[in-house]
Amino acid sequence: MEFITQPWPWYVGGPLIALVLFLTFYFGKVFGVSRSLETFCTISGAGKLTDYFKVDLKESKWSLFFITGIVIGGFISSEFLMSSQAIDLNPTTVKELADLGFANAGDSYLPEEIFSLENLLSVKGFLILIGAGILIGFGTRYAGGCTSGHAITGLSNLQLPSLVATIGFFIGGLIMTWFIIPLIF
Repeated sequence: MEFITQPWPWYVGGPLIALVLFLTFYFGKVFGVSRSLETFCTISGAGKLTDYFKVDLKESKWSLFFITGIVIGGFISSEFLMSSQAIDLNPTTVKELADLGFANAGDSYLPEEIFSLENLLSVKGFLILIGAGILIGFGTRYAGGCTSGHAITGLSNLQLPSLVATIGFFIGGLIMTWFIIPLIF
């Protein structure tokens, strides 16, 4: 049990990711979360509003199991396989986050300054949540996929658009980390 509760080294995680990609390619599927969420939108009736969500559910039903597995796996991991919620962060990172107003950086995966019910129900918290959701939805649609789809699947297929999108994700993350988060908090 000790092995499964610790971070796995690259030589275990990497081949497992390669195996999953091989199996998805072999069975003619595309690995990515945003494509799976499109299936949920189709089920909820979004195809009546736009042709984009008119998807053949028989062909994409496997993605429902994929997303369900992510949710169940995340629950099992957080409830049974984590000895604590604390994160082993670099002391410099903890100091920088404290300077931004994150008092208990590293104590949990979800900082209270963003994810507490009190902050969520504030005007600032609500605007951050709505703004982030719109930007993520727009970016995913504009880039033609999410970070997992481009950075894992697209790069393993040697697709140039996925390389450009992945570089864009990293640039966006750096801009957010160094310029936008200090303005918000």
